[in-house]
Amino acid sequence: MQKLHFPTYTFRFKNSENKIAIFDEIRKKFILLTPEEWVRQHVIQYLINEKKYPKALINVEKLIKINGLNKRYDVVVFQTNGAIELLIECKAPSVPISQKTFDQIAQYNLVAQAKYLMVTNGLNHYFCKMNFEQEQYIFLHELPEYNTLCH
Repeated sequence: MQKLHFPTYTFRFKNSENKIAIFDEIRKKFILLTPEEWVRQHVIQYLINEKKYPKALINVEKLIKINGLNKRYDVVVFQTNGAIELLIECKAPSVPISQKTFDQIAQYNLVAQAKYLMVTNGLNHYFCKMNFEQEQYIFLHELPEYNTLCH
């Protein structure tokens, strides 16, 4: 798999029927290793190891209803009260981050109401804090660490 712009992490792999799977610590199972899943697993490790987000507050690939349609978010981090703190959209490294990607996460966030957004293809990462009053993104250099957030 391609080297991504994240620290180096150790992953568990298994080969089943000539397909490689990677162990997801959050879902607690092996997931087929696709380029997008490679990015998603790096994001999870980044949240846990670099930003100190508790595993118990991280959720991966769950359904969200948007305008009556079923969509899937990649990664969310919840606040202890159940509200969504951070919404993350992962793309494969070959997929450039475009306005369409931001439109997608913005649409998801109409429902999720996350305070922070992250968009990444593993090579380029964008971090935003939402200003709901003025309906705008405030771009950040990086995500805040968990212990600096108001819980």
